[in-house]
Amino acid sequence: MSVWFEGNSHVDCSLSEVAAALANYAEHCAGVVSHMPGLTSVEIVDQGPDSVTIKTNEGLMERTNISVHVEQDQAVVEYDEKYQAGSRVTVTSHFVDEFTRSDNGVTHRLVMSNVTAPGFLGFLYRKLGGSKIGNAFLASYKAYLETPQG
Repeated sequence: MSVWFEGNSHVDCSLSEVAAALANYAEHCAGVVSHMPGLTSVEIVDQGPDSVTIKTNEGLMERTNISVHVEQDQAVVEYDEKYQAGSRVTVTSHFVDEFTRSDNGVTHRLVMSNVTAPGFLGFLYRKLGGSKIGNAFLASYKAYLETPQG
């Protein structure tokens, strides 16, 4: 498995709040994605027991093989993603989000791997986008989880 991005951030919430957010993964996913830079519309178009499809103003995001495991001190989410940004580029990747209880909140560790994207735009995305995309996801999770839900 080829790691494309790996990073950590601190989130000011409890692990029980993370677990509650993960209870409805489709809404959680849409909430996190809605905080991504440049996305002005985010809509759940389909969901299943281990999948969710979200339409954004930039394209279609399909997450499959979703597994969520919540334990006393950690929650782990793992999934495959296919993101079709219009007709320009289609990116596939594997994500692992680990949320670990810390003294004053939660540590979020994100690992993105097995990134594929064909063509010249895909080449640029693979070579130049890892840090920018990974850090944007970390910031989006932080913003979403630190915002009171409900």
